[in-house]
Parts: sequence; structure tokens; C-alpha cells
Amino acid sequence: MELKYLRTFRTIIDEGGFSKAAEKLNYTQSTITFQMNQLERDLSTILFEKIGRKMVLTKAGEHLIPYVDEILLSVDKLSFLGERLSECQGDIQIGVGESLLCYKLPTILKEFHKQAPKARLFLRSMNCYDIRNELFSGGLDLGIFYEDVGGFGSNLTVKRLGDYPVVLVASTEIKNRYPDFVTPDRTIPTPLIINEQNCIFRQIFEQYLRDKSIILDHTIELWSIPTIKNLVKNDVGVSFLPEFTVKEELNCGELEIIPTDISGTKITAVCAHHKNKWISPLMQLFLNLCDKFTCGAAL
Repeated sequence: MELKYLRTFRTIIDEGGFSKAAEKLNYTQSTITFQMNQLERDLSTILFEKIGRKMVLTKAGEHLIPYVDEILLSVDKLSFLGERLSECQGDIQIGVGESLLCYKLPTILKEFHKQAPKARLFLRSMNCYDIRNELFSGGLDLGIFYEDVGGFGSNLTVKRLGDYPVVLVASTEIKNRYPDFVTPDRTIPTPLIINEQNCIFRQIFEQYLRDKSIILDHTIELWSIPTIKNLVKNDVGVSFLPEFTVKEELNCGELEIIPTDISGTKITAVCAHHKNKWISPLMQLFLNLCDKFTCGAAL
């Protein structure tokens, strides 16, 4: 029995079909079909059956999943047997929310590279919902994001890192012009400058605007928080951001907080991994650093 057949089987389950698995693994669909035929022959059972246009797991296929997971997990463990914990060699895939990556993680990353210079860290700036989904599918080893996305169920092991207030900010000129974001049923002729639609703090603020029946002029959607801040400082509009991302600008007077009825709202940062994920030495090092710097208020 070929190990790659088991990996292909697991990928079909994770991706939801033969064609998506082929795309994920960079195989042709005929290769996927051949490998599954070979696996069925090796096991002397039928794993998939065609219903309509879709290939659906049989009961035998469903029963095979936990055994495949156990084998693949054991193989991952074996790959680290030749490494000493102090050397921490190998690869680690981490997805991080952009605001946390930009403003909270540099200290941890610096210490990680200092303690594990032979490691290869593959770091991805991602939307929080995508991080959660990639942890479910096994595409990431660790994710650092906001737990407000929810939907974890019992699939993820989650470590809480900290609670952070979010604030509505503007330049002094814009605040003087539009200081009232509390009175309902208003139209305020200034744009909201914010991250993409699945951004947690954007969703919180847009729900607030709906609840208050407050209408802004339009939305300028950007990925980069430094770019958002630069536009806000230059009187282009307002933004709703984690306070830690604008702390420097607030302290020096480049930005000011506009009061709202949700001024006390906080979002919670977490570090998570799949509950069945084996904690490799590199993962353990990163988790330990998160603990260390959380206690030291760096994160």
C-alpha cells in the first residue's frame, strides 16, 4: 500500500471531491482516480461510489478515515525523530491576522528565529475566517487570529492571548467636522476606510451603523492598516481599528478617538491548532514564546 494513496484519500475528504483534491495536489483527475482504484484494490473494498455526478464515500470509506489520520499523524511524528529539540529544524506553517502580524508579532518572530535559526517559518497574512478554515483542513500548523470568528466547535485547541479594545478614529479636522457617531438616524458625509468585508472589526462597526441607522458616504476597502491610517491622518475619512494599531498616532495627536456607543468593545486574540495535530518541537517553541510574551504584555 502506497502512503501517497492515503494522503490523496485524506485530501479528497478535506477538499470535498476528486477535482478539488487534484487541484490541491497538482495531479490530474485521472491520477486521483487511479490512486483510489489502487487503494480500493489493496484494501479489497469500495471506498467511493458514484451518485449522480459526484463521487461519494461509502460506509467503508467513512470507517477508513480515522485509521488514515492515525497513520499520517504517525508519519509526521517519525519525520521529527532525527531532530534534537534544541535544534528545532524543519518547517512550520503559521497564518496570522494582518493587524496582529504587523503590530504584535515582531518580537515573537525575532525570538523564534534566534532560538531556531535552522527552522523555515512560512508566514501568511490571512483573513481570520480563512485561518480558521485552514486549521480545520490541515493547511496550517498554527493560527493567530481573533476568536470572534467563532465556529470552532471541538475541532481546535485554542489558547487565549489577550483582549484588545477597538476604537473609531479620525484626524482632528474630521472629528471636529463629524463628532457625533452616537445619535441615530443620521447621514454622515465621510467615508469609512477599513479592511475587507470579512474583517472582524469592520463587521462589528458596520453592525453598529446598521443598528443606529447611521449612513456613511461610502467605504474605501484596503488590506494594509498602515495605508488606512495614512489616509485617515490626511482627512480622507474615519476608521474603526484595534487601539493598539493606532496607539502611536493617538499619543502624538495625529489621530483622535470619536466616541461611540461601542467604545468599550474588545476583540480577543488567540493562538490555535487542530486538536489532532501533533505538537512538533517548532510548534511547541512558538506556543511557549506566545505564553512568554503574553505574560510580558508584548502580545
